[in-house]
This record gives sequence, C-alpha cells and structure tokens, in this order.
Amino acid sequence: MQTIDVAVVGAGNWGFNHVRTFGQLPGCRLRAVSDLSAKNLDKVRRQFPEVFVSEDYEQVLDLADLQAVVVATTAATHYPIARAALERGRHVLVEKPMTLDMDEAQALIELARSKNRVLMVGHILLFHPVVTALKRAIEAGTLGKIHYIYSQRVNLGQVRTDENSLWSLAPHDISVMLYLLGQYPESVSATGQAFISQAVQDVVFFSLKFPEGQLGHGHASWLDPSKIRQFTIVGSRKMAVFDDMQPVEKLRLYDKGVDIAESYDSWGGALSLRQGDITIPAIQMSEPLRNEALHFLECVREGKPPLTDGINGLEVLSLLQAAQRSLEAGGSAVPTVLPERVRELKLASYHR
Repeated sequence: MQTIDVAVVGAGNWGFNHVRTFGQLPGCRLRAVSDLSAKNLDKVRRQFPEVFVSEDYEQVLDLADLQAVVVATTAATHYPIARAALERGRHVLVEKPMTLDMDEAQALIELARSKNRVLMVGHILLFHPVVTALKRAIEAGTLGKIHYIYSQRVNLGQVRTDENSLWSLAPHDISVMLYLLGQYPESVSATGQAFISQAVQDVVFFSLKFPEGQLGHGHASWLDPSKIRQFTIVGSRKMAVFDDMQPVEKLRLYDKGVDIAESYDSWGGALSLRQGDITIPAIQMSEPLRNEALHFLECVREGKPPLTDGINGLEVLSLLQAAQRSLEAGGSAVPTVLPERVRELKLASYHR
C-alpha cells in the first residue's frame, strides 16, 4: 500500500484530533503540522517528536514530496489555505464549512479539477456507521417513504463569538439530511436569537423543504440544559431514532405508523395506529473521524471522488447562507437555487 505524506494545518481543539488520527493511521505518514499557537505546537512535539512543526503554513505546504493537506483552521481562513495547497498540487481535506463564500467554494472546486486533485470536505457524520446503516435502510425501503427528519444538536457550551450556532453546529445535520434524502431543498427558513453575545445567535431552528414534500427540521444551540445529538426519521412504514449520546445501541427502528384501511361502512378510509416492535440493529461501530481519514487516503491513492466532495460542501454552504438570510429576515422562507455553473459541475461529477 502506498504511503501518503500528510500535513495538518490547524492543531487546536478539533484540529489536534486530525493530528492524532493521521499520526496513527497505517499507510500514512504525518509529515508536518502548522498552527499559530506555540502551545498547540508544543503539544504536537511532545506526542509526535518526529513531525516538523511551524507557525508558517506556507512553509509546511512547500515541503518536498508532501501529497495531502488537512485544513482544520477557523472557517474564515479555509479558502486561502486550501487554495494555496491546491495550487501546489496537494490533495485537500478541508473542515466544514469549506468556505464562507459561494464564489470561493466554487473556485476551490474548479482549481481541484484543473489540478486533478482530491478536494474533500469534513462532513464527518456521513462516515458514522449509524448514518451508513440508515442510508442503507432507506434505500432498501425499510422505512418506506420518508416524510420528515428532525435533528437536535444542543448543549450548554461551547459558546462561540466568531460564528453563530447555525454555522457552528448545523452543517452536521444539514449534510446528513441531504445524504439520507438524496435531494437538494427548494427552500430554507430559520429563526433564532442572540442571548449571550450581541448579534451571535445562541439558538437557531431551521427548516428545509424538499421538492418531493419531505421536511427537514433542526435545532442547534449551545444554550441548553441537556447535551443531545439526535436524529429522528419518520417514514410511512417505520420510524428511526439515532441517538449518538448512547454509548451502545445508538439506532432504534420503530414499527410504528398510521395505516389507512378500506372502510366498507363509509366507502372511504379508516385510520389505525400501528404499535409494533422496536428493533435495535447490530452495527459494527468505528470512529467516524478515522473512517473519514481512511476514505480521504483511499481517494488520494485511487484518484476517485470522495463521498463528501467539493460539490457536497458547496451544497451545504449554500443552505447555510440561505438559512442565514432567512434568520436576518425574521424567518421568511428563502428559495435555494444552485448557480448554473455549480449544477454543471455536479452533473460532470456524476459522469467521471
């Protein structure tokens, strides 16, 4: 197996998880880490003394034989760092959101295509074994026609001042909704409020309306008494609950629903509530971040498009921007239309 030389730019709270993961994976050599914090770099030195560290990310990107770069810095810096890496011919895994601007996201996609390099976005939940199991169940028709999905991603903290709870938390849930439903919404609405920091919403409720009638609804907040990481999927045949806070048995399938039976008395339909069994599927669990990293390395080796490619990242970004506009407009629904060039790129990605 070909060994891939990887550098990580950004070694803060989440970035160090990438350092740890790529520093331990087989078929991968962690070459370098860059961060503006001397404290973060000291932590890297202690655990990975053989790894080159620098406060200058361009010095890291210029290393000879470097093949891939992970960008795990603050969102506002994703674009210039990812662009610099791609321009040097490096494959890139960039954390969510890939950028804060649609034009910048599109530019990264175009640049990656022109350089024939992998551009992957860190939508980590798509590499969670339970989300994979849910996708298979939906495709197999186990849940029937999906009516709606709702998510809760709430906790007390971590309070942010550089971005609101929509941008900080909702990308996870939006990416999962798009993945499970296999559609792009036709409109988005969002409401929220800033209680702690002025103009930075601590709580946001967002809704996605899909063209086939499905709904996606999410609650994102760092001002809540409970830590909840949960999805509920309601279908015509069965319902599912994915509770990521459970140490085991994270997925439950409920044989519940409303059945319509023929009624000869009324020549119409009679409704009956179905209360069936609860099934807990056996799922082989594994760390989503490790799965994501392995997928990235596989795409680099084989030159194949990643599950969470630049188009996927751009779709999530476009919905975040639409939700932000709705938030600023008091909750009015905002139509979601991808630019023509983005639709062309998406179509082209299907025919690679």
